[in-house]
Amino acid sequence: MEFFIIKKGEKLYLRPKIYIFFMTENSVNSYFESIIDSLVDNKFAIADDFFTKDEVNVLRENLKNRYDSHQFKKSAIGNNGDKTIAAGIRGDFISWIDESELNEAEQMYFLKVNNFIEYLNRTCYLGIVDGEFHYALYPENTFYKRHLDVFQNDSRRTLSVVFYLNDEDWKQENGGELVIYTPNVGEMEQEISVIPKGGRMVIFNSRELEHEVKPVSRPRKSITGWFKTR
Repeated sequence: MEFFIIKKGEKLYLRPKIYIFFMTENSVNSYFESIIDSLVDNKFAIADDFFTKDEVNVLRENLKNRYDSHQFKKSAIGNNGDKTIAAGIRGDFISWIDESELNEAEQMYFLKVNNFIEYLNRTCYLGIVDGEFHYALYPENTFYKRHLDVFQNDSRRTLSVVFYLNDEDWKQENGGELVIYTPNVGEMEQEISVIPKGGRMVIFNSRELEHEVKPVSRPRKSITGWFKTR
């Protein structure tokens, strides 16, 4: 489903665009296929314009509203009962998204993301059965040191995904690059640096690719998540 973006005063609203669309089981999405090709070849993919400019604006406004209403908390490292706040390792603030309690902006987000997951399962047989997502805000001068996204006691995370909600004019000097460390054919480590431009999606293998977020000079906004198998 697509949405109209309606502005009333300073507020942006989503309204469904109703139309009839038929998709067969063998329908091919060239945009998704290019992402899959890069995942197969490189174990990561960078895809611009996964969300439109208007959709990014709506999601960014939603992030701001959550932050202003004190729904964010300081991030931690570890999982379950082994969580620790370590500002020297990770400096972002997060707000988890409950898929059972979505507003209009988040309904739009999950329609697109779940459509992508369904396509991955149908064409690649990945067996993704769950996902977890949160808003992430990196204040000025914060970062996240090099790490892997799976836990020793829980390896269900299969693909890590980041959707950037920053302005389109984000520049390299603003920092906040996602750096993915990946070996090439000769087993020499490569560093893939990704500028967090609004609308851009980055997706990569959670179990194999270490990564970090470089220090930012202005607030960095995103939705970060994981596609999980059993």
